[in-house]
Amino acid sequence: MNIAAASNTSSQGYVADHRNDDVLIYLNGDFFKRDEAKVSVFDAGFVLGDGVWEGVRLVNGKIIALDEHLDRLYEGANSIELDIGMSRDELTEALWQTFRKNDMTDGAHARLMVTRGKKKTPNQDPRFAMGKPTIVIVAEFKIPKPESKSRGLSLMTSTIRCSTPDVFDLRLNSHSRLNFIHALIQAINCGADEALMLDPHGFVASCNSTNFFIIRGEELWTSTGRYNFNGITRKKVIKLYQDAGYVVREKDFTLAEVYSASEAFVTGTLGGITPVTRIDGRIVGAGQPGAVTQRIAALYDAYLRG
Repeated sequence: MNIAAASNTSSQGYVADHRNDDVLIYLNGDFFKRDEAKVSVFDAGFVLGDGVWEGVRLVNGKIIALDEHLDRLYEGANSIELDIGMSRDELTEALWQTFRKNDMTDGAHARLMVTRGKKKTPNQDPRFAMGKPTIVIVAEFKIPKPESKSRGLSLMTSTIRCSTPDVFDLRLNSHSRLNFIHALIQAINCGADEALMLDPHGFVASCNSTNFFIIRGEELWTSTGRYNFNGITRKKVIKLYQDAGYVVREKDFTLAEVYSASEAFVTGTLGGITPVTRIDGRIVGAGQPGAVTQRIAALYDAYLRG
């Protein structure tokens, strides 16, 4: 295995916290120590990635955009006919219970995962599921690495394309992420932090785990939404910038237009707004986080705290 080690500016990197060694994991209503939380090798999530998930962020005693995350989770589960078996209120209480068990009130992130559950045999057919889904919540103390914000990320354009909804709908937060992992491995092995991905027509779509924006003048550009993640942070950034009186364009644009952008950044639940300072070996703008990106980050930070 020759995948490069994680850099200080990995888009999914976070500050190490020794408290995570002792976190308690929610598993089907019970709590287990980190090294004791286990699911069956016959679980549908392990066998085929048959499940949906959400990542939520706890800031100042509040789960950010909880309703939007639950909307996306239940819509995804419905699309694959996966019965979560818990109401929204029950799932919300499970999240809060997990945070409380771990004495978390700020600077935390939880991964909520729902799979089709244990199967009679490791095959693709959902009719072999034995009944109840598997529900896991992993809560950790997580804040983004400051280096990612101060230095910015490096992106590389991957040969792996974002798919159309009839091939794989990116609005579905599926456990299956192999195409994006493939794209990320390409980027890592070329010395980048994240993969920039094009749509089937060659226009810029998103990154392998985040949504992508560029700044031209003071206009904010992002893709149309047809071929990228149904990003909750993406939607919030668009609204915040528009509400502040600036222009946002959701449109098709090319790599040539990316290379001539004055600034770029990516959005995601954990990282919020993370500047991009290099794409395909080219320096973006002045090669450091720009003024407009910092302005947008300040708007988003005020929303988080406010």
